[in-house]
Amino acid sequence: MSREPAYRILILGGYGHFGSRIAAALAGRADCHLMIAGRDSGRAQTAAAKLRDGGASATLEGVGLDAVSARLADEIRRLRAHLVIHTAGPFQGQSYDVARACMAAGAHYVDLADGRDFVAGISSLDAEARERDVLVVSGASTLPALSSAVVDHYRQRFATIASIRIGIVPGNRMPRGLSTVAAVLSYCGKPFKRWQRGEWQQAYGWQDLHRMNYPQLGYRWLASCDVPDLALFPRRYAVSETVVFHAGLELASMQLSLWLMSWLARAGIVRSWVPAAGFLKTAGDKLMTFGTDAGGMHVEINGTDANRHSQRVLWMLTALQGHGPQIPCVAAIVLASKLAAGQMTIRGAQPCMGLMTLEDFGEAVADREIGWEERVTRVT
Repeated sequence: MSREPAYRILILGGYGHFGSRIAAALAGRADCHLMIAGRDSGRAQTAAAKLRDGGASATLEGVGLDAVSARLADEIRRLRAHLVIHTAGPFQGQSYDVARACMAAGAHYVDLADGRDFVAGISSLDAEARERDVLVVSGASTLPALSSAVVDHYRQRFATIASIRIGIVPGNRMPRGLSTVAAVLSYCGKPFKRWQRGEWQQAYGWQDLHRMNYPQLGYRWLASCDVPDLALFPRRYAVSETVVFHAGLELASMQLSLWLMSWLARAGIVRSWVPAAGFLKTAGDKLMTFGTDAGGMHVEINGTDANRHSQRVLWMLTALQGHGPQIPCVAAIVLASKLAAGQMTIRGAQPCMGLMTLEDFGEAVADREIGWEERVTRVT
């Protein structure tokens, strides 16, 4: 009996902060041929060899490839990739050249972008993606993939939704990639619009400082951030009043420093903190012995049920033993697995919403110290 050809997955940034985790998760699939790609071919080959030596079931290959190459589409064709997973951020300010190269080569495309405009704007490629019969997905990360999966899971309990409030608080002892730090700094003190009190209002990055109590974590500081959900959720869920997102660093000293930095940027004293990303990452790394490796996330939905009674659902996730950084990788892993198995037939270009269920997420992290609880409050 002839064996089905392996599903060929090209991971851009495959030896990086998130790419390596995605590669490790998919390495257990015997039906896949994983191509770990990056600018440094030596590092790519070393990463592939490490997974291979670790007993991977998938076929592994290290590839030297530059995501910004003008010949990227030709390279994707040469490698015969069925799917390209783009993890080489930051995505703020990036063009859709990688996605277009994938479409030109006839390959599906999935990225881990968290830039609001980048993720929300991916639908502009929908017609071309459908014409080429490929799936183009942006934001296969915690936001909006997991956050929307949570809201979708509880959506049927609500007749109307008044507000959605989301927050993420990673542990301090987690490695932070340079692209992640740069993304965080890109909107520090910068204005952005969010749906609040039934209209679009202006907020500022890393301001609106407050605290929230998380299960097993205690109180954590949070502040406003600009994310894709702010642009996508008001329309998707017909939210009448408010959609907000906050994030926080575990160490109060770091959170308060970022808050002070936001005021310098808001006042125009500092044009942008992005050029300082390398220095601030190094400084932050020196503080990694403090705090914990535990992080959390919450999604709060307020609205009314079919009987017009007020209802509140608070979903709270806790990630222990350093497993939090796996969460932004799960959506890409789930989509890649579904595509490889022939279970994903959707085509076109869209933000990553409605493609991963909360059950999919739960199955993908079943072997991790990641769990959640729900609190439902009704007013009759």
